[in-house]
Amino acid sequence: MSPTRTSDVLVIGGGIIGLVTAWRAAQRGFTTALVDPEPGGGAAQVAAGMLAAVTELHYGEQTLLGLNLASARRYPDFTAELTEATGQDLGYRQCGTLAVALDADDRAHLRELHTLQRQSGLDSEWLSGRECRRLEPMLAPGVRGGLRVDGDHQVDPRRLAGALVTACERAGVVFHRTWAERLTVVRDRAAGVVTTDGTELTAGHVVLAGGSLSGRLAGVPDDVLPPVRPVKGQVLRLTVPQRYAPFLSRTVRAVVRGSQVYLVPRENGELVVGATSEELGWDTTVTAGGVYELLRDAHELVPGITELPLTETRAGLRPGSPDNAPLLGPTELDGLLLATGHYRNGVLLTPVTGDAMAHVLTTGELPDVARPFTPRRFGAAALTEQPA
Repeated sequence: MSPTRTSDVLVIGGGIIGLVTAWRAAQRGFTTALVDPEPGGGAAQVAAGMLAAVTELHYGEQTLLGLNLASARRYPDFTAELTEATGQDLGYRQCGTLAVALDADDRAHLRELHTLQRQSGLDSEWLSGRECRRLEPMLAPGVRGGLRVDGDHQVDPRRLAGALVTACERAGVVFHRTWAERLTVVRDRAAGVVTTDGTELTAGHVVLAGGSLSGRLAGVPDDVLPPVRPVKGQVLRLTVPQRYAPFLSRTVRAVVRGSQVYLVPRENGELVVGATSEELGWDTTVTAGGVYELLRDAHELVPGITELPLTETRAGLRPGSPDNAPLLGPTELDGLLLATGHYRNGVLLTPVTGDAMAHVLTTGELPDVARPFTPRRFGAAALTEQPA
């Protein structure tokens, strides 16, 4: 076995959640290391980057809404700080979101969502179909109405991930570009990991931020193993030629035949179309059916989309949790903390997660905004019932 290397904080997982945790920890003066064979990879390479605290609101998720809104409020300062630290543009756009309905049932559903938004103190405006098309002329004539949410923004997750890698490097985070194979536990305390190349890494605190892989690390006691499962999402990227610009001026989303579809236009001419939601374990195959369904639903929303070049198809795995909310902070195993289970909100929750993890590493306590998301909210039974 290779010699031991020691740090104050050891982060397992180099997706955007692991990276922001490592960056914030290093900024607080902790000697910090991160284990991942490809930092900046993972779900962020597939995600669309919608910062949609309002239009992503679901019934029963009002507690999560508070965390989402807290993170959305942090985004302008967060992106400014990260850009200043790295010199990299994150593609952050305050262009707003338009959620539309294509038939009477969808319109009724959207009206209910609008009521829930208003009851939750959120700012959204109901528009007629004609008003929607006035905002976005490429929309289909059949659009029956919509919700305009100027506060739901977007960022480019690939640029975000790249900037976080640079920020970590500049803050002194040590990268171990390999897999963490096994957690080491000494006298009932998490003490580090052994990597696949045999290196033993020790640390005062271990943060498990492995996304959908978080529940698969060997050596983690069953009663603290996070109940995180992979949820497959297929996403398409198209290019808007200059002659079609501007194609869309803001994110447009809808429910078509019961499936969510969204179109996210980037300033560089890229158009992201997503996303399927499939409970298929660890499968990341891009399927003809998935591509067809996304294009079919997007075409019903914006017919002109079929004229655009299709430049990329990708599938990734969201880290789902039993209540669709993240697991943040200390576990019942001393020295082991979690930052995982962000499901469809990983990009949105990046700023607040970094702040919360830095706070708990420094003080031992979660900040008030993150306290409902302690891993301890799941009893031992829930933690040991891993989906197949």
